[in-house]
Amino acid sequence: MIGLRDALGRGSARWLGDEGFLAWWSRSLAAWLPRAWRVVLGLDRGRLLLQVPAHAADDIDDDTGSAAADSLQLRLQDGDGLRDIARIPRPADEAEGDPLAALLQPQAADLPRWLLLPGVAVLRRRLLLPAAAADRLRDVVGFEIDRQTPFTAETVAFDARILERRESDGQLDVELVVVPRSALDEQLRALGPLVANLAGADVAAGDAPLGVNLLPPAMRRQRQDPSRLWNAMLVLVAALALAMMLWQVLANRRAAAEALQRDTDKRVAAAHTVAAQRQQLVDMVEGRAFLDRLRAGRPTAVEVLDDVTRRLPDNTYLEKFSIENNQMTLIGLSSEASALVGRLEGSKLWNAPALTGALQPDPRTGRDRFNLTADLALSNAARKESADASGQ
Repeated sequence: MIGLRDALGRGSARWLGDEGFLAWWSRSLAAWLPRAWRVVLGLDRGRLLLQVPAHAADDIDDDTGSAAADSLQLRLQDGDGLRDIARIPRPADEAEGDPLAALLQPQAADLPRWLLLPGVAVLRRRLLLPAAAADRLRDVVGFEIDRQTPFTAETVAFDARILERRESDGQLDVELVVVPRSALDEQLRALGPLVANLAGADVAAGDAPLGVNLLPPAMRRQRQDPSRLWNAMLVLVAALALAMMLWQVLANRRAAAEALQRDTDKRVAAAHTVAAQRQQLVDMVEGRAFLDRLRAGRPTAVEVLDDVTRRLPDNTYLEKFSIENNQMTLIGLSSEASALVGRLEGSKLWNAPALTGALQPDPRTGRDRFNLTADLALSNAARKESADASGQ
């Protein structure tokens, strides 16, 4: 045995199965990685090929003189290609357990094991099939065995591989590989107890095997990945971490949205307050302007009182002088009450003076009590402002 530890390296970890879409996808991605990275990540495990010498007479060991037919050639196929790694004695039929486990390093013993058939033991035929046959290629070529080979489907083990997908018509260029059951059984008997651990049977073809599996599906061992549980746990942890991350992102977004809403509400409230204050100021300015215009278009109380005082006789005095809206009211006592209307006429400050009610003699003073009203003289603008104010 020659340097199995150096030959197999550190690729003992296995992340994905050996068959199916995930394996193909992982191998496609791994092809872009450097070889050392693929080994560390366990994406370039390779497989262990067991080859039975075809003719004992051709494999005589010159040093020992024993027939090489009593030995098995072990080969390793990985990303670096195909290479011989050891020649071991053929295990006895009565051996128990896994004979290779005691001879190989754990990394090598854990690899998938394949029987490597000699190329002369198989029959190869090329077929042209429609593209739809790719999904069930093995079932389709099974119906072609009787026509393409001298054997029947029951007497051979077979598989097929796609050589090319033709772009011109979309058809598949397929190679059918068959091996007689008798030849395959002979090779399997030579392996003895190692048959129980076989994952497949490939065919030697130059520098690399063909890439088919001639071992009947019932005999293929599906090796359980010891790291599958850990991988499942890692996937679960990753899913939980992703869910927590998404939940945290959602919570952060909600908190940011709530903070933005609160800030918006504050700004809206402040804007409403400013708008209300502005409207109040506008109303005050407009009210002040209205009062100014109204005041400018009507006489002042001082002017009215001065003119009233000048026009009333000395024997008249006032008990009440008031200006409400646009009307002036005078209440008092006078010896010439009936002549007061004449005295107040002709003023520029009021119009239409008139007595309201009958004159009432006052026995205490000997004068007549009067109640006189007049309309203040307003400009056209002031009269319009007053009418508008009264209408509102």
